[in-house]
Amino acid sequence: MSINAILIANRGEIAVRIIRACRLLGLRSIAVHSEADEGALWTRLADEARPIGPAPARDSYLSIENLIAAANAAGADAIHPGYGLLSESTEFAHAVEAAGLVFIGPSPQAIARMGDKVTARMAAQEAGVPVLPGSDGPVSDIGEALAAASRIGWPIAVKASFGGGGRGMRIAREEADLESAMAQASREAQAAFGRSEIYLERYLDRPRHVEVQILGDTHGHVVHLGDRDCSVQRRHQKLIEEAPAPALPEALRAQILAAAVDLASKEAYHGAGTVEFLVDHACEEFFFLEMNTRLQVEHGVTEMVTGIDIVCQQISIASGEPLAFSQADVRINGCAIQARIAAEDPWENFRPTPARLTGLELPLGPWLRLDFGVEAGDTIPPHYDSMFGKIQAWGATREDARTRLGAALGALQVSGPATTAPFLQQVIGQSEFAAMAHHTASLESDWQPRLLADRPDAAPASKHGIGPLATTSPAEPAAALSRVVRVPWGGSHGTIAIFRPASASDSSFQLTSVDSGQATLSGNAETGPQVLAPMDAAVAHVTASVGSTVARGETILVLEAMKMEVTIVAPHDGTVTEVCVAAGEAVRSGSLLAVVVAD
Repeated sequence: MSINAILIANRGEIAVRIIRACRLLGLRSIAVHSEADEGALWTRLADEARPIGPAPARDSYLSIENLIAAANAAGADAIHPGYGLLSESTEFAHAVEAAGLVFIGPSPQAIARMGDKVTARMAAQEAGVPVLPGSDGPVSDIGEALAAASRIGWPIAVKASFGGGGRGMRIAREEADLESAMAQASREAQAAFGRSEIYLERYLDRPRHVEVQILGDTHGHVVHLGDRDCSVQRRHQKLIEEAPAPALPEALRAQILAAAVDLASKEAYHGAGTVEFLVDHACEEFFFLEMNTRLQVEHGVTEMVTGIDIVCQQISIASGEPLAFSQADVRINGCAIQARIAAEDPWENFRPTPARLTGLELPLGPWLRLDFGVEAGDTIPPHYDSMFGKIQAWGATREDARTRLGAALGALQVSGPATTAPFLQQVIGQSEFAAMAHHTASLESDWQPRLLADRPDAAPASKHGIGPLATTSPAEPAAALSRVVRVPWGGSHGTIAIFRPASASDSSFQLTSVDSGQATLSGNAETGPQVLAPMDAAVAHVTASVGSTVARGETILVLEAMKMEVTIVAPHDGTVTEVCVAAGEAVRSGSLLAVVVAD
Protein backbone atom coordinates (compact mmCIF):
# COMPACT_ATOMS: atom_id res chain seq x y z
CA MET A 1 0.00 0.00 0.00
CA SER A 2 1.23 3.46 -0.86
CA ILE A 3 1.73 5.67 2.22
CA ASN A 4 1.61 9.45 1.75
CA ALA A 5 0.62 10.80 5.17
CA ILE A 6 1.49 9.44 8.62
CA LEU A 7 -0.13 10.32 11.93
CA ILE A 8 2.38 9.99 14.79
CA ALA A 9 0.56 8.61 17.83
CA ASN A 10 3.19 9.75 20.29
CA ARG A 11 4.95 12.78 21.73
CA GLY A 12 8.37 14.14 22.68
CA GLU A 13 11.67 13.25 21.04
CA ILE A 14 10.34 10.16 19.25
CA ALA A 15 7.64 12.23 17.56
CA VAL A 16 10.36 14.62 16.36
CA ARG A 17 12.43 11.65 15.14
CA ILE A 18 9.56 10.22 13.08
CA ILE A 19 8.74 13.64 11.61
CA ARG A 20 12.33 13.90 10.35
CA ALA A 21 12.06 10.45 8.74
CA CYS A 22 8.86 11.56 7.02
CA ARG A 23 10.67 14.59 5.62
CA LEU A 24 13.43 12.37 4.21
CA LEU A 25 10.85 10.21 2.46
CA GLY A 26 8.73 13.14 1.25
CA LEU A 27 5.72 12.11 3.36
CA ARG A 28 3.24 14.37 5.15
CA SER A 29 3.54 14.20 8.94
CA ILE A 30 0.61 14.71 11.31
CA ALA A 31 1.37 15.34 14.99
CA VAL A 32 -1.02 14.95 17.91
CA HIS A 33 -0.98 16.68 21.27
CA SER A 34 -2.81 16.80 24.57
CA GLU A 35 -3.89 20.07 26.15
CA ALA A 36 -0.67 20.05 28.20
CA ASP A 37 1.44 19.72 25.02
CA GLU A 38 -0.24 22.40 22.92
CA GLY A 39 2.43 24.25 20.97
CA ALA A 40 5.13 21.65 21.75
CA LEU A 41 8.13 21.23 19.45
CA TRP A 42 6.80 18.25 17.49
CA THR A 43 3.56 20.10 16.78
CA ARG A 44 5.60 22.98 15.40
CA LEU A 45 7.73 20.73 13.18
CA ALA A 46 4.96 18.57 11.73
CA ASP A 47 3.01 19.49 8.61
CA GLU A 48 -0.17 19.43 10.70
CA ALA A 49 -1.07 19.06 14.38
CA ARG A 50 -4.28 17.73 15.92
CA PRO A 51 -5.52 17.99 19.55
CA ILE A 52 -6.54 14.65 21.09
CA GLY A 53 -7.74 15.46 24.60
CA PRO A 54 -6.88 16.56 28.15
CA ALA A 55 -3.47 16.27 29.82
CA PRO A 56 -3.80 12.82 31.44
CA ALA A 57 -2.43 10.22 29.02
CA ARG A 58 -5.49 8.00 29.47
CA ASP A 59 -7.64 10.78 27.99
CA SER A 60 -5.32 11.66 25.11
CA TYR A 61 -2.29 9.60 24.07
CA LEU A 62 -3.87 6.37 25.33
CA SER A 63 -7.30 7.13 23.84
CA ILE A 64 -7.61 4.88 20.78
CA GLU A 65 -10.88 6.53 19.76
CA ASN A 66 -9.35 10.02 19.80
CA LEU A 67 -6.28 8.94 17.84
CA ILE A 68 -8.26 7.17 15.11
CA ALA A 69 -10.59 10.17 14.83
CA ALA A 70 -7.60 12.51 14.44
CA ALA A 71 -6.07 10.28 11.76
CA ASN A 72 -9.29 10.15 9.78
CA ALA A 73 -9.87 13.89 10.08
CA ALA A 74 -6.34 14.62 8.86
CA GLY A 75 -6.53 12.21 5.94
CA ALA A 76 -3.70 9.98 7.19
CA ASP A 77 -2.87 6.73 5.42
CA ALA A 78 -0.94 5.22 8.31
CA ILE A 79 -0.18 5.54 12.02
CA HIS A 80 3.25 5.23 13.60
CA PRO A 81 2.98 4.45 17.34
CA GLY A 82 6.59 5.32 18.30
CA TYR A 83 7.60 3.63 21.57
CA GLY A 84 5.76 3.36 24.88
CA LEU A 85 2.12 4.44 25.16
CA LEU A 86 0.10 2.33 22.67
CA SER A 87 3.04 1.00 20.65
CA GLU A 88 2.54 -2.56 21.93
CA SER A 89 -1.25 -2.50 22.20
CA THR A 90 -2.93 -5.26 20.23
CA GLU A 91 -6.22 -3.41 20.59
CA PHE A 92 -4.73 -0.29 19.02
CA ALA A 93 -3.16 -2.19 16.12
CA HIS A 94 -6.50 -3.91 15.42
CA ALA A 95 -8.35 -0.57 15.60
CA VAL A 96 -5.93 1.05 13.15
CA GLU A 97 -6.41 -1.76 10.63
CA ALA A 98 -10.18 -1.78 11.16
CA ALA A 99 -10.21 1.93 10.30
CA GLY A 100 -8.57 1.13 6.96
CA LEU A 101 -5.19 2.57 8.02
CA VAL A 102 -1.73 1.02 7.97
CA PHE A 103 -0.20 0.26 11.36
CA ILE A 104 3.55 0.91 11.11
CA GLY A 105 4.62 -2.03 13.19
CA PRO A 106 4.14 -5.77 13.40
CA SER A 107 0.80 -7.50 12.97
CA PRO A 108 -1.69 -7.43 15.86
CA GLN A 109 -1.16 -11.19 16.18
CA ALA A 110 2.61 -10.74 16.62
CA ILE A 111 2.07 -8.02 19.23
CA ALA A 112 -0.38 -10.23 21.09
CA ARG A 113 2.06 -13.13 21.18
CA MET A 114 5.43 -11.39 21.51
CA GLY A 115 4.37 -8.15 23.22
CA ASP A 116 2.86 -10.18 26.05
CA LYS A 117 5.89 -11.29 28.06
CA VAL A 118 4.19 -14.48 29.23
CA THR A 119 3.33 -15.81 25.75
CA ALA A 120 6.69 -14.51 24.45
CA ARG A 121 8.42 -16.78 26.96
CA MET A 122 6.42 -19.69 25.60
CA ALA A 123 7.38 -18.76 22.04
CA ALA A 124 11.05 -18.59 23.03
CA GLN A 125 10.84 -22.03 24.62
CA GLU A 126 9.21 -23.42 21.47
CA ALA A 127 12.05 -21.91 19.42
CA GLY A 128 14.66 -23.54 21.65
CA VAL A 129 15.84 -20.25 23.21
CA PRO A 130 16.78 -20.62 26.91
CA VAL A 131 14.49 -18.81 29.38
CA LEU A 132 14.65 -18.11 33.10
CA PRO A 133 12.31 -20.05 35.41
CA GLY A 134 9.04 -18.16 35.85
CA SER A 135 5.32 -18.42 36.50
CA ASP A 136 3.22 -20.27 33.93
CA GLY A 137 1.22 -17.11 33.29
CA PRO A 138 -0.02 -13.98 35.04
CA VAL A 139 -0.52 -14.23 38.81
CA SER A 140 -3.52 -12.56 40.38
CA ASP A 141 -3.23 -13.10 44.14
CA ILE A 142 -0.61 -13.59 46.82
CA GLY A 143 -1.40 -17.26 47.35
CA GLU A 144 -0.85 -18.10 43.70
CA ALA A 145 2.29 -15.95 43.67
CA LEU A 146 3.81 -17.60 46.74
CA ALA A 147 3.24 -21.05 45.26
CA ALA A 148 4.96 -19.98 42.02
CA ALA A 149 7.82 -18.28 43.90
CA SER A 150 8.58 -21.40 45.91
CA ARG A 151 9.03 -23.29 42.64
CA ILE A 152 11.02 -20.53 40.88
CA GLY A 153 13.37 -19.63 43.72
CA TRP A 154 14.29 -16.31 45.32
CA PRO A 155 14.87 -13.49 44.53
CA ILE A 156 11.80 -12.92 42.37
CA ALA A 157 11.23 -10.30 39.68
CA VAL A 158 7.58 -9.16 39.59
CA LYS A 159 7.02 -7.84 36.08
CA ALA A 160 4.26 -6.27 34.01
CA SER A 161 2.96 -8.72 31.42
CA PHE A 162 2.53 -5.87 28.93
CA GLY A 163 4.78 -2.91 28.20
CA GLY A 164 8.45 -2.49 28.89
CA GLY A 165 11.15 0.06 29.65
CA GLY A 166 11.47 -1.19 33.22
CA ARG A 167 8.01 0.11 34.12
CA GLY A 168 5.94 -2.15 36.30
CA MET A 169 8.86 -4.14 37.68
CA ARG A 170 9.74 -4.77 41.34
CA ILE A 171 12.10 -7.16 43.11
CA ALA A 172 11.04 -9.36 46.03
CA ARG A 173 14.02 -10.89 47.79
CA GLU A 174 11.99 -12.82 50.32
CA GLU A 175 8.42 -13.86 51.05
CA ALA A 176 7.67 -10.76 53.15
CA ASP A 177 8.40 -8.47 50.16
CA LEU A 178 6.22 -10.21 47.59
CA GLU A 179 2.76 -8.79 48.24
CA SER A 180 3.99 -5.19 48.32
CA ALA A 181 6.06 -5.73 45.17
CA MET A 182 3.03 -7.14 43.37
CA ALA A 183 0.84 -4.18 44.34
CA GLN A 184 3.44 -1.63 43.24
CA ALA A 185 4.23 -3.36 39.95
CA SER A 186 0.56 -3.80 39.08
CA ARG A 187 -0.30 -0.20 39.91
CA GLU A 188 2.61 1.19 37.88
CA ALA A 189 1.84 -1.11 34.93
CA GLN A 190 -1.76 0.09 34.89
CA ALA A 191 -0.66 3.73 34.91
CA ALA A 192 2.01 3.28 32.21
CA PHE A 193 0.38 0.76 29.85
CA GLY A 194 -3.30 0.56 30.75
CA ARG A 195 -2.88 -3.11 31.75
CA SER A 196 -2.24 -4.30 35.29
CA GLU A 197 -1.40 -8.00 34.75
CA ILE A 198 1.88 -9.19 36.28
CA TYR A 199 3.93 -12.38 36.22
CA LEU A 200 6.93 -13.74 38.13
CA GLU A 201 10.42 -14.64 36.98
CA ARG A 202 13.66 -15.56 38.74
CA TYR A 203 15.80 -12.48 39.24
CA LEU A 204 19.50 -12.55 38.32
CA ASP A 205 21.51 -10.16 40.47
CA ARG A 206 24.54 -9.39 38.30
CA PRO A 207 23.86 -10.16 34.63
CA ARG A 208 24.56 -8.09 31.55
CA HIS A 209 21.58 -6.88 29.52
CA VAL A 210 22.19 -7.56 25.82
CA GLU A 211 19.62 -7.06 23.08
CA VAL A 212 19.45 -7.66 19.34
CA GLN A 213 17.82 -5.29 16.84
CA ILE A 214 15.96 -7.18 14.12
CA LEU A 215 14.07 -6.17 10.98
CA GLY A 216 11.65 -8.40 9.15
CA ASP A 217 9.61 -7.76 6.01
CA THR A 218 6.33 -9.25 4.81
CA HIS A 219 8.18 -11.44 2.30
CA GLY A 220 9.76 -13.75 4.86
CA HIS A 221 13.13 -12.04 5.25
CA VAL A 222 14.54 -11.40 8.75
CA VAL A 223 17.94 -9.83 9.50
CA HIS A 224 19.66 -8.56 12.62
CA LEU A 225 21.42 -5.21 12.87
CA GLY A 226 23.84 -6.34 15.55
CA ASP A 227 23.57 -6.19 19.32
CA ARG A 228 23.48 -3.53 22.04
CA ASP A 229 24.38 -3.48 25.71
CA CYS A 230 21.91 -1.80 28.07
CA SER A 231 23.37 -2.81 31.43
CA VAL A 232 23.56 0.68 32.99
CA GLN A 233 20.17 0.85 34.68
CA ARG A 234 18.39 2.26 37.69
CA ARG A 235 15.01 0.96 38.82
CA HIS A 236 15.40 -1.55 35.96
CA GLN A 237 15.20 1.30 33.45
CA LYS A 238 18.01 1.92 30.99
CA LEU A 239 20.15 5.03 31.31
CA ILE A 240 23.04 4.33 28.93
CA GLU A 241 23.07 2.05 25.88
CA GLU A 242 25.79 1.15 23.44
CA ALA A 243 26.38 -0.76 20.22
CA PRO A 244 27.90 -3.21 19.81
CA ALA A 245 27.79 -4.92 23.21
CA PRO A 246 31.34 -4.70 24.61
CA ALA A 247 33.49 -7.55 25.95
CA LEU A 248 31.11 -10.20 24.62
CA PRO A 249 32.85 -13.44 23.57
CA GLU A 250 32.37 -13.78 19.83
CA ALA A 251 31.04 -17.34 20.06
CA LEU A 252 28.44 -16.21 22.59
CA ARG A 253 27.59 -13.16 20.47
CA ALA A 254 26.98 -15.41 17.46
CA GLN A 255 24.63 -17.63 19.50
CA ILE A 256 22.64 -14.62 20.75
CA LEU A 257 22.30 -13.08 17.28
CA ALA A 258 21.21 -16.41 15.80
CA ALA A 259 18.66 -16.98 18.57
CA ALA A 260 17.07 -13.58 17.95
CA VAL A 261 16.77 -14.15 14.19
CA ASP A 262 15.48 -17.71 14.65
CA LEU A 263 12.78 -16.55 17.07
CA ALA A 264 11.62 -13.72 14.80
CA SER A 265 11.67 -15.98 11.74
CA LYS A 266 9.61 -18.71 13.42
CA GLU A 267 7.04 -16.06 14.36
CA ALA A 268 6.97 -14.69 10.77
CA TYR A 269 7.68 -11.32 12.35
CA HIS A 270 7.68 -8.16 10.26
CA GLY A 271 8.70 -4.64 11.20
CA ALA A 272 11.32 -3.51 13.69
CA GLY A 273 11.71 -5.46 16.91
CA THR A 274 14.20 -6.09 19.67
CA VAL A 275 14.90 -9.43 21.33
CA GLU A 276 16.36 -8.90 24.80
CA PHE A 277 18.54 -11.29 26.80
CA LEU A 278 20.21 -11.51 30.19
CA VAL A 279 23.80 -12.72 29.86
CA ASP A 280 25.81 -14.48 32.57
CA HIS A 281 29.38 -13.72 31.51
CA ALA A 282 30.96 -16.00 34.10
CA CYS A 283 29.13 -19.04 32.71
CA GLU A 284 28.83 -17.71 29.15
CA GLU A 285 25.08 -18.39 29.24
CA PHE A 286 22.20 -16.27 28.01
CA PHE A 287 18.47 -16.27 28.75
CA PHE A 288 15.55 -14.80 26.84
CA LEU A 289 14.11 -11.80 28.66
CA GLU A 290 11.46 -10.33 26.37
CA MET A 291 10.76 -9.08 22.88
CA ASN A 292 9.82 -5.47 22.27
CA THR A 293 7.53 -5.34 19.24
CA ARG A 294 8.29 -1.71 18.50
CA LEU A 295 11.01 0.86 17.94
CA GLN A 296 13.43 1.13 20.87
CA VAL A 297 14.55 4.33 22.58
CA GLU A 298 18.12 3.24 21.85
CA HIS A 299 17.66 2.56 18.14
CA GLY A 300 19.97 5.49 17.31
CA VAL A 301 23.18 3.78 18.40
CA THR A 302 22.46 0.91 16.02
CA GLU A 303 21.79 3.38 13.22
CA MET A 304 25.15 5.06 13.91
CA VAL A 305 27.17 1.84 13.63
CA THR A 306 25.26 0.33 10.69
CA GLY A 307 24.23 3.38 8.65
CA ILE A 308 20.70 1.94 8.38
CA ASP A 309 17.74 4.26 9.13
CA ILE A 310 15.44 2.02 11.17
CA VAL A 311 12.44 4.36 11.09
CA CYS A 312 12.60 4.65 7.30
CA GLN A 313 12.85 0.86 7.17
CA GLN A 314 9.72 0.56 9.33
CA ILE A 315 7.79 2.72 6.89
CA SER A 316 9.14 0.82 3.90
CA ILE A 317 8.17 -2.53 5.43
CA ALA A 318 4.68 -1.24 6.30
CA SER A 319 4.29 -0.21 2.66
CA GLY A 320 4.86 -3.84 1.65
CA GLU A 321 8.35 -3.43 0.24
CA PRO A 322 10.98 -6.16 0.75
CA LEU A 323 14.17 -5.42 2.64
CA ALA A 324 16.67 -3.88 0.24
CA PHE A 325 19.63 -5.61 1.89
CA SER A 326 20.58 -9.05 3.17
CA GLN A 327 22.33 -10.15 6.36
CA ALA A 328 25.66 -10.19 4.54
CA ASP A 329 25.21 -6.48 3.72
CA VAL A 330 25.01 -5.45 7.40
CA ARG A 331 28.37 -4.16 8.65
CA ILE A 332 29.20 -2.86 12.13
CA ASN A 333 31.45 0.19 11.96
CA GLY A 334 32.97 1.50 15.20
CA CYS A 335 31.06 2.01 18.45
CA ALA A 336 28.24 4.31 19.60
CA ILE A 337 27.05 5.12 23.12
CA GLN A 338 23.85 6.91 24.16
CA ALA A 339 22.86 8.75 27.33
CA ARG A 340 19.21 9.43 28.10
CA ILE A 341 18.58 12.96 29.37
CA ALA A 342 15.67 13.04 31.81
CA ALA A 343 14.09 15.68 34.03
CA GLU A 344 15.02 13.94 37.28
CA ASP A 345 17.24 14.83 40.21
CA PRO A 346 19.69 11.94 40.75
CA TRP A 347 20.85 13.53 43.99
CA GLU A 348 17.33 13.25 45.43
CA ASN A 349 16.75 9.61 44.49
CA PHE A 350 15.81 10.53 40.92
CA ARG A 351 12.92 12.75 41.97
CA PRO A 352 10.98 13.93 38.87
CA THR A 353 11.57 17.62 38.13
CA PRO A 354 8.94 18.82 35.65
CA ALA A 355 9.56 22.48 34.86
CA ARG A 356 9.90 25.10 32.16
CA LEU A 357 13.17 24.98 30.22
CA THR A 358 14.39 28.53 30.69
CA GLY A 359 17.58 27.63 28.84
CA LEU A 360 18.87 24.79 26.67
CA GLU A 361 22.28 24.78 24.96
CA LEU A 362 23.10 21.55 23.11
CA PRO A 363 26.71 20.40 22.65
CA LEU A 364 28.31 20.70 19.24
CA GLY A 365 30.99 18.55 17.70
CA PRO A 366 31.73 15.87 15.12
CA TRP A 367 30.23 12.40 15.47
CA LEU A 368 27.50 13.51 17.88
CA ARG A 369 23.79 12.89 17.41
CA LEU A 370 21.27 14.88 19.45
CA ASP A 371 17.65 13.71 19.62
CA PHE A 372 15.56 16.15 21.67
CA GLY A 373 11.83 16.78 21.88
CA VAL A 374 12.09 20.28 23.34
CA GLU A 375 13.67 23.67 22.79
CA ALA A 376 14.44 26.49 25.20
CA GLY A 377 11.19 28.00 26.46
CA ASP A 378 9.25 24.73 26.27
CA THR A 379 7.78 23.11 29.37
CA ILE A 380 8.39 19.55 30.52
CA PRO A 381 5.01 18.57 32.02
CA PRO A 382 4.51 16.15 34.93
CA HIS A 383 2.01 13.92 33.13
CA TYR A 384 4.39 11.89 30.96
CA ASP A 385 7.79 10.22 30.84
CA SER A 386 10.68 12.26 32.25
CA MET A 387 13.06 11.68 29.30
CA PHE A 388 13.17 14.68 26.99
CA GLY A 389 16.31 14.02 24.98
CA LYS A 390 19.22 11.73 24.09
CA ILE A 391 22.86 12.36 23.32
CA GLN A 392 24.70 9.77 21.20
CA ALA A 393 28.39 9.70 20.37
CA TRP A 394 30.22 7.59 17.77
CA GLY A 395 33.87 6.60 17.82
CA ALA A 396 36.17 4.33 15.88
CA THR A 397 36.76 2.60 19.23
CA ARG A 398 34.61 2.31 22.33
CA GLU A 399 37.02 4.54 24.24
CA ASP A 400 36.69 7.23 21.57
CA ALA A 401 32.89 7.10 21.85
CA ARG A 402 33.00 7.11 25.67
CA THR A 403 35.33 10.11 25.82
CA ARG A 404 33.30 12.01 23.23
CA LEU A 405 30.03 11.33 25.07
CA GLY A 406 31.53 12.47 28.38
CA ALA A 407 32.62 15.77 26.83
CA ALA A 408 29.18 16.26 25.27
CA LEU A 409 27.40 15.65 28.58
CA GLY A 410 29.67 18.19 30.23
CA ALA A 411 28.88 20.75 27.53
CA LEU A 412 25.10 20.31 27.75
CA GLN A 413 23.54 23.30 29.52
CA VAL A 414 20.00 23.01 30.90
CA SER A 415 18.26 25.69 32.95
CA GLY A 416 15.00 24.99 34.76
CA PRO A 417 14.68 21.32 35.69
CA ALA A 418 17.40 19.24 37.30
CA THR A 419 18.55 16.56 34.85
CA THR A 420 20.43 13.28 34.76
CA ALA A 421 23.19 14.66 32.50
CA PRO A 422 25.90 15.48 35.10
CA PHE A 423 25.21 12.21 36.89
CA LEU A 424 25.58 10.21 33.68
CA GLN A 425 28.83 12.01 32.91
CA GLN A 426 30.15 10.66 36.21
CA VAL A 427 28.76 7.19 35.51
CA ILE A 428 30.56 6.74 32.19
CA GLY A 429 33.73 7.81 33.99
CA GLN A 430 33.50 4.87 36.38
CA SER A 431 36.49 2.55 36.01
CA GLU A 432 34.25 -0.54 35.70
CA PHE A 433 32.32 1.06 32.84
CA ALA A 434 35.51 2.07 31.08
CA ALA A 435 36.87 -1.46 31.56
CA MET A 436 33.61 -3.02 30.31
CA ALA A 437 33.27 -4.89 33.62
CA HIS A 438 29.87 -3.57 34.69
CA HIS A 439 26.48 -5.31 35.02
CA THR A 440 22.84 -4.37 35.58
CA ALA A 441 23.32 -3.81 39.33
CA SER A 442 26.54 -1.80 39.10
CA LEU A 443 24.97 1.63 39.30
CA GLU A 444 22.78 0.97 42.32
CA SER A 445 24.98 -1.41 44.30
CA ASP A 446 28.61 -0.87 43.36
CA TRP A 447 29.11 2.65 42.01
CA GLN A 448 29.02 5.85 43.98
CA PRO A 449 29.66 8.79 41.68
CA ARG A 450 30.76 11.98 43.44
CA LEU A 451 27.64 13.69 44.69
CA LEU A 452 28.59 17.30 45.21
CA ALA A 453 31.64 18.31 43.22
CA ASP A 454 29.79 18.25 39.89
CA ARG A 455 26.26 18.86 41.06
CA PRO A 456 24.68 21.80 39.18
CA ASP A 457 23.59 23.56 42.39
CA ALA A 458 26.86 23.00 44.27
CA ALA A 459 28.41 26.28 43.13
CA PRO A 460 25.88 28.60 44.81
CA ALA A 461 26.57 26.94 48.14
CA SER A 462 30.23 27.99 47.93
CA LYS A 463 29.11 31.60 47.79
CA HIS A 464 27.85 31.20 51.34
CA GLY A 465 31.24 30.10 52.60
CA ILE A 466 30.91 26.36 52.03
CA GLY A 467 34.18 25.06 50.62
CA PRO A 468 34.62 22.17 48.21
CA LEU A 469 33.70 18.70 49.39
CA ALA A 470 36.40 17.28 51.61
CA THR A 471 37.88 14.01 50.42
CA THR A 472 39.96 11.43 52.20
CA SER A 473 43.67 11.37 51.52
CA PRO A 474 45.15 8.33 49.74
CA ALA A 475 46.38 7.03 53.11
CA GLU A 476 42.92 7.17 54.63
CA PRO A 477 40.21 4.51 54.16
CA ALA A 478 37.52 5.49 51.68
CA ALA A 479 34.41 7.02 53.19
CA ALA A 480 31.01 5.42 52.61
CA LEU A 481 28.07 7.62 51.75
CA SER A 482 25.58 7.79 54.59
CA ARG A 483 23.02 10.24 53.27
CA VAL A 484 22.45 13.36 51.23
CA VAL A 485 20.29 16.11 52.69
CA ARG A 486 19.13 19.53 51.55
CA VAL A 487 19.18 22.27 54.18
CA PRO A 488 18.04 25.92 54.13
CA TRP A 489 20.85 28.44 53.67
CA GLY A 490 19.80 32.05 53.63
CA GLY A 491 17.10 32.46 51.03
CA SER A 492 18.01 29.28 49.16
CA HIS A 493 19.06 25.70 49.83
CA GLY A 494 22.36 23.91 50.07
CA THR A 495 23.07 20.21 49.64
CA ILE A 496 25.22 18.32 52.13
CA ALA A 497 26.54 14.78 51.84
CA ILE A 498 27.24 12.91 55.07
CA PHE A 499 29.90 10.21 54.88
CA ARG A 500 30.73 7.47 57.37
CA PRO A 501 34.46 6.70 57.62
CA ALA A 502 35.19 3.14 56.65
CA SER A 503 36.88 2.59 60.00
CA ALA A 504 33.78 3.58 61.99
CA SER A 505 31.56 0.88 63.42
CA ASP A 506 28.25 0.24 61.70
CA SER A 507 26.43 1.64 64.73
CA SER A 508 28.14 5.03 64.41
CA PHE A 509 25.64 6.27 61.88
CA GLN A 510 22.17 5.30 60.79
CA LEU A 511 22.48 4.50 57.08
CA THR A 512 19.56 5.12 54.77
CA SER A 513 18.89 2.63 51.99
CA VAL A 514 17.90 3.47 48.44
CA ASP A 515 14.82 1.64 47.22
CA SER A 516 15.51 0.52 43.67
CA GLY A 517 11.85 0.52 42.76
CA GLN A 518 10.74 4.00 43.65
CA ALA A 519 11.81 7.31 45.10
CA THR A 520 11.11 7.92 48.79
CA LEU A 521 10.85 11.44 50.16
CA SER A 522 10.06 12.72 53.62
CA GLY A 523 8.21 15.84 54.54
CA ASN A 524 10.14 19.11 54.33
CA ALA A 525 11.77 19.81 57.68
CA GLU A 526 11.32 23.57 57.19
CA THR A 527 7.54 23.28 57.34
CA GLY A 528 7.43 21.38 60.63
CA PRO A 529 4.28 19.26 60.70
CA GLN A 530 3.30 20.14 57.13
CA VAL A 531 4.06 17.59 54.41
CA LEU A 532 4.31 19.30 51.03
CA ALA A 533 4.30 18.00 47.48
CA PRO A 534 7.89 17.94 46.14
CA MET A 535 6.68 18.29 42.53
CA ASP A 536 3.64 18.58 40.30
CA ALA A 537 2.08 15.14 40.39
CA ALA A 538 -1.04 13.02 40.72
CA VAL A 539 -2.00 11.22 43.92
CA ALA A 540 -1.77 7.49 43.23
CA HIS A 541 -2.63 6.10 46.65
CA VAL A 542 -3.29 7.40 50.18
CA THR A 543 -2.35 5.14 53.08
CA ALA A 544 -2.65 7.48 56.08
CA SER A 545 -5.91 8.66 57.63
CA VAL A 546 -6.76 11.41 60.06
CA GLY A 547 -6.06 10.30 63.61
CA SER A 548 -3.62 7.57 62.69
CA THR A 549 -0.27 7.33 64.45
CA VAL A 550 2.77 7.12 62.17
CA ALA A 551 6.47 6.53 62.72
CA ARG A 552 9.21 8.53 61.04
CA GLY A 553 9.69 7.14 57.53
CA GLU A 554 6.27 5.47 57.40
CA THR A 555 4.36 5.91 54.13
CA ILE A 556 1.69 8.59 54.14
CA LEU A 557 0.77 8.55 50.45
CA VAL A 558 2.16 7.77 47.01
CA LEU A 559 2.44 10.30 44.19
CA GLU A 560 2.84 9.53 40.49
CA ALA A 561 4.77 11.87 38.23
CA MET A 562 6.42 11.19 34.88
CA LYS A 563 5.32 7.53 35.08
CA MET A 564 7.23 7.18 38.34
CA GLU A 565 5.92 6.47 41.82
CA VAL A 566 7.23 8.68 44.61
CA THR A 567 6.48 7.57 48.16
CA ILE A 568 5.90 10.41 50.62
CA VAL A 569 6.77 9.42 54.18
CA ALA A 570 6.30 10.94 57.63
CA PRO A 571 9.06 13.39 58.58
CA HIS A 572 8.88 12.34 62.24
CA ASP A 573 6.91 10.24 64.72
CA GLY A 574 3.49 11.71 65.29
CA THR A 575 -0.23 11.81 64.61
CA VAL A 576 -1.84 12.60 61.26
CA THR A 577 -4.20 15.51 61.90
CA GLU A 578 -5.00 16.37 58.28
CA VAL A 579 -5.03 14.54 54.94
CA CYS A 580 -5.57 17.17 52.29
CA VAL A 581 -5.66 15.09 49.10
CA ALA A 582 -7.40 12.03 47.67
CA ALA A 583 -6.38 9.35 45.16
CA GLY A 584 -6.58 10.60 41.58
CA GLU A 585 -6.22 14.25 42.53
CA ALA A 586 -3.64 16.45 40.80
CA VAL A 587 -1.34 18.43 43.09
CA ARG A 588 1.10 21.26 42.44
CA SER A 589 4.63 21.48 43.76
CA GLY A 590 4.61 22.93 47.28
CA SER A 591 0.95 22.22 47.95
CA LEU A 592 -0.09 20.78 51.31
CA LEU A 593 -0.54 17.02 51.31
CA ALA A 594 -0.93 16.22 55.00
CA VAL A 595 -0.14 17.43 58.50
CA VAL A 596 1.76 15.24 60.98
CA VAL A 597 1.98 16.66 64.49
CA ALA A 598 5.05 15.38 66.32
CA ASP A 599 4.59 13.37 69.51
